[in-house]
Amino acid sequence: MRRRRARLLCSLLLTVAAGAGTATTASSSSPAAAASGSGSAAAPVPLDQVVPAPASVRPGKSPYTLRRTTPIRVDQSRAARTAGDYLAGVLRPATGYRLPVTARGGVDGIRLRIVHDARQRGAQGTDAADAVDAKGPDAKGPDEKKPDAKGPDAKGLGAEGYRLEVTRRAVTISARTSAGLFHGIQTLRQLLPASVERATRQPGPWRISGGTITDTPRYAWRGAMLDVSRHFFTVDQVKAYVDQLALYKINKLHLHLSDDQGWRIAIDSWPRLTTYGGSTQVGGGPGGYYTKADYREIVRYAADRHLTVVPEIDMPGHTNAALASYADLNCDGVAPPLYTGTEVGFSSLCASKEVTYDFVDDVIRELAALTPGRYLHIGGDEAHSTSHADYVAFMDRVQPIVAKYGKTVVGWHQLTGAHPAKGAVAQYWGTSGSEKEVADAAKNGTRLILSPANRAYLDMKYDASTPLGLSWAGYVEAKQSYDWDPGSYIAGAPPSSVLGVEAPLWSETLSTSDHIEYMAFPRLPGIAELGWSPRSTHNWDDYRVRLAAQAPRWDALGIDYYRSPQVPWPAE
Repeated sequence: MRRRRARLLCSLLLTVAAGAGTATTASSSSPAAAASGSGSAAAPVPLDQVVPAPASVRPGKSPYTLRRTTPIRVDQSRAARTAGDYLAGVLRPATGYRLPVTARGGVDGIRLRIVHDARQRGAQGTDAADAVDAKGPDAKGPDEKKPDAKGPDAKGLGAEGYRLEVTRRAVTISARTSAGLFHGIQTLRQLLPASVERATRQPGPWRISGGTITDTPRYAWRGAMLDVSRHFFTVDQVKAYVDQLALYKINKLHLHLSDDQGWRIAIDSWPRLTTYGGSTQVGGGPGGYYTKADYREIVRYAADRHLTVVPEIDMPGHTNAALASYADLNCDGVAPPLYTGTEVGFSSLCASKEVTYDFVDDVIRELAALTPGRYLHIGGDEAHSTSHADYVAFMDRVQPIVAKYGKTVVGWHQLTGAHPAKGAVAQYWGTSGSEKEVADAAKNGTRLILSPANRAYLDMKYDASTPLGLSWAGYVEAKQSYDWDPGSYIAGAPPSSVLGVEAPLWSETLSTSDHIEYMAFPRLPGIAELGWSPRSTHNWDDYRVRLAAQAPRWDALGIDYYRSPQVPWPAE
């Protein structure tokens, strides 16, 4: 989604302050200058200067230059054709070139290929990409059981990896799956001058550094959560965020669809959840909700960019919107008023009433039917008004309902204080990594998503002067958000238990797309790198330079962002 940037006045003031602070500016020979494409003599972006850092880079000699006559050559697979059309749509506005997408063979231009392993070659009449992607974006990743890659071209690429080769004559992206091609295209975008992201014709030149990148992700789960309950965000606003997430190879969109302040997804069997429970938000605004058609459109749009939607219905706490909509869900049978504040922990479904489980069954049944991904998040955090015994009993009843409708349970890490179902995933949001019950659950087979609030929560203020966000987990600057290791964060948890990372963005103080962007950038790319790149590449001093080089691209895309004084941004 391209739109003109409308910076907040507070963002401008902070930019001035940051510029006067400790930040340095990039020289004309720096990666940031190369990325900006400033000046006809600007060197192409080095292959190792992209975000997330690639797994393997082998520099070459001659760069490739995108020209008016450049074709985009695809193989006969549907995956390559779709990727080619997407790439052409990205590149045509700024270059002004036709960039025809063709299945005619050739050794020049931009070439997109699905490569096959022996098993895929034996599938007559089947698109190899479809054979791998039939399981959806949740196909086994590198930290799960890998598919064998027998063919020499496919070896080691896995379900999301790619190989990008650049010579003087051609740029070739090879992958086993459509997801891999898509991720390779995101890397290619970063190797072109940032002006390629603009919606109007730009002068170029469009040069790409020579060499080879071979790249696969560290973790299968690289997520971002958007809270649409505290403040409601429209379908178009969610799509805009999806496009930004895809730039950095995020592959899970976790939507927080219900909370005390609003219920945001239509449930036919309980219609007042949205017509009444979705009618407000923090501060008393009009709220809103997604119809089933709206939700399907978000799911479709995200899937086209290789993100799986993970819906969350938070329970048994964070349920005031539901309790206000239906009196029977309350233990005393009295519906509370709608809530527009920001306190937590005061609401609870009634664990002892059978109607509660009829309600949960209906909600999960309808939501599961709308959701092609295999995960469904049931919340479980901050249930301070639910006794421990009731909490355990509630989770014991609810987790089998999720399984009944073919989904895998995800819950906040408090689920580990109950009885996590076999195969369940716990999302950690603490700040110390010392919770024994989390480590014990991990040792017993529960997989972990790492979202430590003092590292990964994008709604935490950068510093005391940040006009948005909260600070209960402390201030989280760019370095703190990046400089940690998901594989060793939880004391006593096996590294193999870590499914991945996720960057939650809670919306108590956020109500516009500019707010989302300002709090997500520059921290989101760092969390994405922790999820994608090998541990050996994680180095703050190196990363901050690569991060700075993203600024001209964000400017071109109209993304509002915080100019952290810890990052050597290019001069404006």
